[in-house]
This record gives sequence, structure tokens and C-alpha cells, in this order.
Amino acid sequence: MALEDIPATQRERLAYIEMRVRFLGECRRQDLLDRFTIQEAAATRDFAAYRLLAPNNLDFDSSRKCYLLGSKFKPLFDFPAERVLTWLSQGFGDGVPVRQRGYVPSELTPFISKPDMDALAAISRAIHKRSLLKIRYCSLTSGKSERVIAPFALADSGWRWHVRAFDRKSGQFRDFSLTRISSAKPLDELAHEEEGPERDIQWSRIVELELVPHPDNIRFPDAIESDLGMKNGCGYVQVRAAMTGYLLRLWNVDASPDHSLRGPEYQLWLRNTPALYGIQNLALAPGYLRQDNKENQHGDV
Repeated sequence: MALEDIPATQRERLAYIEMRVRFLGECRRQDLLDRFTIQEAAATRDFAAYRLLAPNNLDFDSSRKCYLLGSKFKPLFDFPAERVLTWLSQGFGDGVPVRQRGYVPSELTPFISKPDMDALAAISRAIHKRSLLKIRYCSLTSGKSERVIAPFALADSGWRWHVRAFDRKSGQFRDFSLTRISSAKPLDELAHEEEGPERDIQWSRIVELELVPHPDNIRFPDAIESDLGMKNGCGYVQVRAAMTGYLLRLWNVDASPDHSLRGPEYQLWLRNTPALYGIQNLALAPGYLRQDNKENQHGDV
């Protein structure tokens, strides 16, 4: 039996099996029933068909009644990184990786930051299981090194994807760029309670930013107000403290207290700069200066 000989609807379900097993480490019949609204007999046939096509990709755990990632796993489907990251973060993008035309002419910015898929799979499985990983990482400040991390979330900075994790080497919560992780090896150890997201103050803290048209650079503020759907000349954005520096840089928000940055790229000004107190990755924020924050010590290392 060849993959191309299988009906398209069943191929979609087989792709879903592979995506769950590869990136979450497990898949149950109930997952297929919930996702595709099929009968149990059909789900059983799907697992049998997948195992016939790739006998080394699945191991059955009889005690948990689920299929696990096989030790000699080799993917049947070539999933684009964009689709996997969308599925992991938003729950969309299930099924066979096919290219479809849009309904109207449109263009998207090319996705140039593409992580190693095997490393991404190991990271997402570790997040799902809340287990530890040993990674090989290339840092801007210290070059190549090995680290043991406890990952708990993926985050899109607008340029590239990161994994938020506790880093045992530094003893701090940090952001690790996915494209700088060349290998990720799962460890048979669960993360400690103090290494989880509940203890990450920068991740747990929600900041409300007050964004207004730049007082000095914008001649017609109504245009900016329309872009952001502002009310009474102000847009209110809630964001995790750990993501604030990325957002301010991505949108070129002037974070100086006296809106002193000049240039057409600075169309927004942060009206409530005191809200940034205590945020650690503000070296990324345009115009924001603080003596104890000269380096981005807890951001993209």
C-alpha cells in the first residue's frame, strides 16, 4: 500500500496521527474521534493503515492505551514549519500539508526563520510532558554551549519563534530562539515546580500599554487611530511582560518618556512608560533607557 493510493480524507487523518505523535509524543483513538467525528472502527483502521505504511513510527502503550513515538521514527509527511508552529500555537493547520490558492490575490511576508524540525518536535513534546531537554545552543554573547532547560511555552516575537524555558545553566527564565537550537535531546526527568511558568514572574505578569499617535512625527493622527481601532485617541494593548520588548520593537513604538525619537518609522508613542517598571527585556524597546537594563539579560540569549 502506498500513501498516494489512500483516499484524501483518510490521508488527512494519517497526517494528523503523525503530527500528534511527532510533536506531542502521543496519539489516542479518542483524538481522532474528537478531531474528525468518525466512528471507533474507522479510527482503528487509520492506526492500522499508518502502522502498515510506517511500522517503526508508532509504539503502543497498552497500560495507557495510546500510541507513542517510535524509537526509529521517520516522517511520512513533510510538514512546513509555518504550519506546525501555527498548529502548536493556535490549533489550526491539521491534516495533509497541501498548498492551496487563496480566494483573492494576496501576498505574505516570507517566513525566513525556520527551525530544525526534529529539534522543534523534541521541544514541543517536552512542553507537552513538562519534561527537561538538553539542547545545543548558539548564543549571541557566549557562542555554542550545551544547556539543560525546562521549556513550557512557544512564543512568536514577530521576527522569529522562541521557546520560553527555565535555564539550569543560568538559573533564570529565558527566551531561546528556535533557529539557534541545533539539537534537542529529551531527558527522562520532569521539570521541578520552581521551573514552571507559575514561577516565571515575567511570563505571568500582564502589562497594559497605552499607545497613541506619535505627537511629533504624525501629521494626521486619525490615520493611526484607524489602524489600531483606537478609542479617544488611545489604543490599549495587554501583553505579557516577557513579550513587551519584542512588541515595542516590532511596532517601532517610541518608549522614551518625552517622545524624543524622530523618523517616519516611529508612528506610535507609549504614553504610560511607568508601566514598564520591572520588565527585563526592554533593551529591545526603542528609546527606553535605564541604567540597570543596558543588556538584554533575560531575553534572546
